[in-house]
Amino acid sequence: MQITDVRVRKITKEGKMKAVVSITLDDAFVVHDIKVIEGDKGLFIAMPSKKSADGEHRDIAHPINSATREHIQNVILESYEKALVMPEVFEE
Repeated sequence: MQITDVRVRKITKEGKMKAVVSITLDDAFVVHDIKVIEGDKGLFIAMPSKKSADGEHRDIAHPINSATREHIQNVILESYEKALVMPEVFEE
């Protein structure tokens, strides 16, 4: 699986959420609304989720193993860091 495109939308208001990202996999499948979040230990990603009837948030798309999650997170965070130094990379 290749991540063939990453689109970063920076969040301008103050808070822990820094950006919302869309990724394209193998030029064939898109995952929208991946969040870049500033946590106590640094940046991490949160996969798209929805609130269930019991009030819990559940991922609606997510990797099924830690190696894939780590790969996706690394690619997204590299793109986010690049966008910070090259603002023209951010989507409007």
